[in-house]
Amino acid sequence: MRHRVAGRKLGRTTEHRIALLRNMSSQLFAHERIQTTLAKAKELRPFAEKLVTISKKGTLHARRQVLQHIHDRTVVAKLFDTLSARYDQRPGGYTRIIKLGPRRGDNAEMALIELVGSDLLEPEVETVPEKKATKKKSTKKKATAKKTEKAAKKPASESKD
Repeated sequence: MRHRVAGRKLGRTTEHRIALLRNMSSQLFAHERIQTTLAKAKELRPFAEKLVTISKKGTLHARRQVLQHIHDRTVVAKLFDTLSARYDQRPGGYTRIIKLGPRRGDNAEMALIELVGSDLLEPEVETVPEKKATKKKSTKKKATAKKTEKAAKKPASESKD
């Protein structure tokens, strides 16, 4: 029984899982939007929101606490300079998870996790264009045009012989 056991293991050891969350949170703060599986996004949300809450303090101690988890100083600078100012009046809920549907290869449920307020950015979701039936019609027209050209050439060549 799993009574009072919080969190997902994500099929990884503890060290690997913590490293995964650290990398994903640094990419989330750098790009403000990442695409991942739904389970990873749900685990990343509280981890990243705690870092934003710490960064809102703006003290040296808070910066060092965030640097324990995010080792890229440019990302930490962005978090403290731009993102903490964006969420200064917001009491929580800094991230949003949008479900995207199953992944084509292994049918894993995909999600887009983004920082709230980055709505001005264009979505990075890949869209696959659907095939149209007009292409098939155009190939049939080309095939019939080739047949008529061959038929027109045959009598002309037979009359020359």
